[in-house]
Amino acid sequence: MTVLTRAEPITHRGDHVGVPGPTFTPPADHLTRPDLRGTVGMCATTHWCASAVAQAVLERGGNAFDAAVAAAFVLHLVEPHLNGPGGDLTAVIATADDPSPRVLVGQGPAPAGATLEHFAAEGLDLVPGAGGLAAAVPGAVDAWLLLLRDHGTLELAEVWSYVLDYAEHGYPLVPRVAATVASVRELFTRHWTTSADFWLRAGRPRPSDELATNPAYAAVLRGMLAAGGSATTREDRVDAARYEWRTGQVARAASAFLAGPHRHSSGRDHAGVITETDFAAFAATWEPATTAPFRGWTVAKTGAWGQGPVLLQALAILEGYPDDELDPSTELGAHHVLEALKLALADRDAYYGDPDVAAGEPPVPLDVLLSAAYAAGRRALVTDRASAEVRPGEVPGYVAYRAPLLTEAPEGGVEGVGEPTVSRGGETRGDTCHLDVVDRWGNIVSATPSGGWLQSSPHIPELGFCLGSRLQMAWLDPASPSALRPGRRPRTTLSPTLLLRDGVPVSALGTPGGDQQDQWQLVYLLRVLVGGYTPQQAIDAPSLHTTAMAGSFWPRTWTPAGAVVEDRLGEAALDGLRARGHAVVRAGDWSLGRLSAVTRNPATGELGAAANSRGGQGYAVGR
Repeated sequence: MTVLTRAEPITHRGDHVGVPGPTFTPPADHLTRPDLRGTVGMCATTHWCASAVAQAVLERGGNAFDAAVAAAFVLHLVEPHLNGPGGDLTAVIATADDPSPRVLVGQGPAPAGATLEHFAAEGLDLVPGAGGLAAAVPGAVDAWLLLLRDHGTLELAEVWSYVLDYAEHGYPLVPRVAATVASVRELFTRHWTTSADFWLRAGRPRPSDELATNPAYAAVLRGMLAAGGSATTREDRVDAARYEWRTGQVARAASAFLAGPHRHSSGRDHAGVITETDFAAFAATWEPATTAPFRGWTVAKTGAWGQGPVLLQALAILEGYPDDELDPSTELGAHHVLEALKLALADRDAYYGDPDVAAGEPPVPLDVLLSAAYAAGRRALVTDRASAEVRPGEVPGYVAYRAPLLTEAPEGGVEGVGEPTVSRGGETRGDTCHLDVVDRWGNIVSATPSGGWLQSSPHIPELGFCLGSRLQMAWLDPASPSALRPGRRPRTTLSPTLLLRDGVPVSALGTPGGDQQDQWQLVYLLRVLVGGYTPQQAIDAPSLHTTAMAGSFWPRTWTPAGAVVEDRLGEAALDGLRARGHAVVRAGDWSLGRLSAVTRNPATGELGAAANSRGGQGYAVGR
């Protein structure tokens, strides 16, 4: 793809982006947001404050990476129910000097004390969905600072000026924050009293019509800035802040606070196992992206320590269908999408993880899973009926892991646990966060920060935030490729995307949504790359996803043949899916996904952006 506008052809079919081909359902005439176009810079995030901050950084001469970091720290404040400093992130980037996509790894590992034996001794058969025992080492802050050090241009103090101003002088809270707090109010008042002290006023959630402040978090950031006061270079000042994060106040306060027993989603009290040593041992890293072709494009994702290759596997399966069988707005196209996703997600649970290859453990067999021959074999399993089975493929030399399949949640004592995302029934409770930025020079970033949301573990008063619960994605079965092991990354669902044409990045995109992230992105990509939709047309079009896999978040249930579909798909398509055997859940008209995207035409330098109206928070900004 050379550009996502109405004027440029997609060379593999002769279609035009924005001018749908004859095989796809025409997009709606009315758009909830415009397709932005410009030449200076484009930002699209899940919150208007973050988008505005990112654009402000671009306007003052910063690049896409400066802008992304500034926006990300603002997201910690304005979307605290969806992410926080104690959470994690993954990002895929490319620079103006090097178009090769690279992954920023901000997913921290399991602490040294997070052993299978310890969890068994605690009487647990699943990692809890809430509570400090589920905390991985926080990776988001160190990763953002690594991005700024290696590819940014501005001083850390400049980049943090926005979050400090908000934290000290006030920022808006969306109504969903109060609703989230209300859902866990009893937990806060009975057990997590420090969370109650911060999030409740006279027993009620902080009102959304008042500005909030977080002086404790501001003090943490100012302390990190002060740690670099004697450094002589910009890079050294950033590294000093990183060192302070890993070894200073945050590591001490978090590990000491969570060492006390407190209520978890198991309904019992457990003590966290994270220590200062765990904080000090982690540093964010870079690695090459995992890529695969589709219809002449290249899609770049994380490795199989995350779920990113699910999108690549699903695209490989769908590659074998003609265009007119890939329209997600039709019964047949939706059926093919759902069946391909089931097969890819079955392989995720069977093979994905974070093996210690240096110690002799076999790598995740992506060379097989992403091959054309393997995809053809998987495609042959798709019939005209919905499968109600979990069917991982066969890989020579490997045993496919069969994850436990629960249709009902085990008894637990905590409300509001797991992923704060769209429920399996389609109800929108919130999401994670996402941001995309592209600048005039061709730097581009897609990032999905998450974890450390306010309902994940008790609020740490000294820090102004809590730690995350990402370890709930690890199984307590040693046979699983994503089993809980100290020093290993839990198999995260965070899954940003870069799209390339002829080896050059042309779009960054992504969405919040846990297990649905790659599912909703698949629907978007089919409409853009095959159907010729503009990004905004594809974002606005009705979406769908399957729930026919073991959930990544506590309590890890599944729905055989489950399909959650927005009502706007239409009665004919919904009835047709039911007739094929899909267990359809109607999700309402506007509930699935909070996709955003930015684009760049390498030939002309024209930039574009699109954002999602679902949830009422996402905006694209640019000129």
